[in-house]
Amino acid sequence: MTIASYRRILLKLSGEALMGDGQYGIDPATVSRMAAEVKAAKDTGLEICLVIGGGNIFRGMAGAAKGMDRAQADYMGMLATVMNALAMQSALEQLGVPTRVQSAIEMDKVCEPVIRRRAQRHLEKGRVVIFAAGVGAPYFTTDSGAALRAAEMKCDALLKGTSVDGVYNADPKLDPNAVRYETLSYDRVLQDNLKVMDASAVALCRDNSIPIVVFSIREQGNLARVLSGEGTATTVHQKD
Repeated sequence: MTIASYRRILLKLSGEALMGDGQYGIDPATVSRMAAEVKAAKDTGLEICLVIGGGNIFRGMAGAAKGMDRAQADYMGMLATVMNALAMQSALEQLGVPTRVQSAIEMDKVCEPVIRRRAQRHLEKGRVVIFAAGVGAPYFTTDSGAALRAAEMKCDALLKGTSVDGVYNADPKLDPNAVRYETLSYDRVLQDNLKVMDASAVALCRDNSIPIVVFSIREQGNLARVLSGEGTATTVHQKD
């Protein structure tokens, strides 16, 4: 299946993508721009799930590194993802895109619990579904949460929007000679410890044959270009 033929995707965004040029928090203008990217992709006929990290507000591993209990810190990070999900929901609905937030930690005053069949129905009705709070348990990243939801929802691909236009053999921000890969196998990513997603997320995508497409979300209109097969990205799938 080619990128242009995808019908249902899961888009994974880092929390940092919502900061704009700030050092932390949520920048409304940046969230609105990201929402416009999602709307443009949805307008092509795609069914879209979203998972957003929480690193712009609180990162569990960073808290644990400073002496906090890891489980407690991870729960705080999960709550940060709910805040980001609600901000994105608001921005999407201002653009006329019907959106539902489902949280793996139940908080029925602000969002729905994660119910797979209900989420599938939302997608079939043309709504964007944002999955928040990771997998609902500590010691798992939002990458793992994204891979899990992509498998549950039978998505054709998991698209990871980052600050660079694909996967490189070195950090392109530090090494001007870094080489970008067009395609990679799951096993190569795991073997070479390439920082695409954490190992459990990559393995889950491999086991369910879900391609991972890594691209830059910071370039305006790039999500739609990548989905049309024209943008720059790295695709991780079964074989190089």
